[in-house]
Amino acid sequence: MINLIILIFIYLVQFLSLSSDEPKLEELIKGLDSPWSFSFINNKNILITEKSGNILKINLINKKINKLTHNLNILEEGQGGLLEILYENKKIYVSYSENRGNGYSSTSVAKASIKNNNLDFENIFRAEPPINSGYHFGSRLVIKGNHLFISAGERGQGMIAQDAKKHPGSIIRIHLDGSLPSDNPKFLDKKNWLPEIYQIGVRNPQGMSLSPFDNKIYLTNHGARGGDWFGVVKKGENYGWKILGWGGTNYTGTKIGPKWKSGYTKAIKYWVPSIAASSMIIYKGEEFKDWNGDALITSLKDQSLRKIKFKDNNFLKEDIIFKEIIGRIRDIEVQKNTGEIFLLTDQGSVWRLYK
Repeated sequence: MINLIILIFIYLVQFLSLSSDEPKLEELIKGLDSPWSFSFINNKNILITEKSGNILKINLINKKINKLTHNLNILEEGQGGLLEILYENKKIYVSYSENRGNGYSSTSVAKASIKNNNLDFENIFRAEPPINSGYHFGSRLVIKGNHLFISAGERGQGMIAQDAKKHPGSIIRIHLDGSLPSDNPKFLDKKNWLPEIYQIGVRNPQGMSLSPFDNKIYLTNHGARGGDWFGVVKKGENYGWKILGWGGTNYTGTKIGPKWKSGYTKAIKYWVPSIAASSMIIYKGEEFKDWNGDALITSLKDQSLRKIKFKDNNFLKEDIIFKEIIGRIRDIEVQKNTGEIFLLTDQGSVWRLYK
């Protein structure tokens, strides 16, 4: 009997020890209206966008919320609205579905500085042509040095992603002031490409992040019925949509094309069926040291946080950190000083992931 009690005690100690190492979730903010993106101003304050057009400044400590005014001309329709927000060096960058009139819109990007809770935005990029569609805006933003990278979805237009004389379905690269880099593909060996285009052939890339380890930009992309992927941004290359199906099919069940073939950029990881990959980061921090260098990818469909281990653009392992606990996860960021992970859900909440 004593031996049994000792064994039970040892088991409980081991169980509690293991449990203490498991990531924990805490809901910090709730009640937001269809939030899409957030960005840290500092360790205490974040900026959040709501699709309807609101920009909120939120203090994570005292939970105080301030609504900022702005001059953006937004068309909220379908997947469109006020989307990505990025705070960098006292400047705010946003992507949004700009109202171009008569139901037409474009993935546009603007920048501003905060002055007395007011934002006077100036457009620095506008995807041409405008399209009458509420689908596939892409809209993630990444700053690398003096360059701004923009993911521009193909707006549900399929083969437009192969037309480098049009912006939809491509990765855009401009300077932070909106001017054109002289080493973009147009000025090298892609004479027929628009000067802002860096890579073509994407469908709806809603995750994009700069790796602090290899200085490469990684992204996630929605496939159709299957064929979501995680890969790297490559200058002057082509991910193949809608020549390639990446393992997925049309929603009618008809075949799109091969998963991949020579001559096109190959993704690191594909998902069939789709997980509806949303945002992503390459993790660096003290809170989860074992995750350093791994990709953390959020999902809308199965409401999961996934960790991808990879090396030299080769997939090694996937782990599901959690699933179907906090809802559809729209965005993910790391608090730099602590390494704690923050998550934004379609259900209107900000969550903290920590040990």
